[in-house]
Amino acid sequence: MHRKSAITALVGAAALAGCASEGDLVINQGVGITAVLSSCPTVGIPDYTGDVTTFRAAGDQTQSNLDVSAAMTNLRSTCDDTGEKIYSEATFDVLVRRTDTRGARTVTLPYFVTVLQGSSAVVTKRVGQVSVTFADGQDRARASARAGSFVDRSAATLPEDVRERITRKRRAGDADAALDPLSAPEVRAAIQRTRFEMLVGFQLSESQLAYNATR
Repeated sequence: MHRKSAITALVGAAALAGCASEGDLVINQGVGITAVLSSCPTVGIPDYTGDVTTFRAAGDQTQSNLDVSAAMTNLRSTCDDTGEKIYSEATFDVLVRRTDTRGARTVTLPYFVTVLQGSSAVVTKRVGQVSVTFADGQDRARASARAGSFVDRSAATLPEDVRERITRKRRAGDADAALDPLSAPEVRAAIQRTRFEMLVGFQLSESQLAYNATR
């Protein structure tokens, strides 16, 4: 999947799940609204990358030529943010269906795990494989896989001066008492730089990605 496609897909990323732990910065924004800034990345599957379809004959993307279709599901994540390297791990299931059930067969599908910083900068990307085995006469099969990534704690932590600016108690009459610190462009930019996402999806060709986007 091209990097541009991965970034564009973030706009509608599904199944995002983060984590928070003791020591996270909690920002009270009034009227009972609270935002938790966690050092753990959010985890999800970008649009159009959670399914893959293969065809028997190249160039013929019709139902009669369909060979195998697969989907990612049950995405779950854990995060260990106790060290200088924050480790996140995602587990997921892959459900596969084939149209020709004659004979035993093993299907191997590539998937990617990429880490983005600030919703746009690709920090790392790796490609793995998950294999599913069909018995003779079987049309559906399932497999499980996992993917992990590391993020530097220093990169995922707000600078102390920014934290102080956000959390400083303001008194009535202060020049900035009525100003929301989160509205300052430099504060928003600092928060954005500490936001990481770990994205998992099938490693698709351009034609497979286009098929998912238009079907």
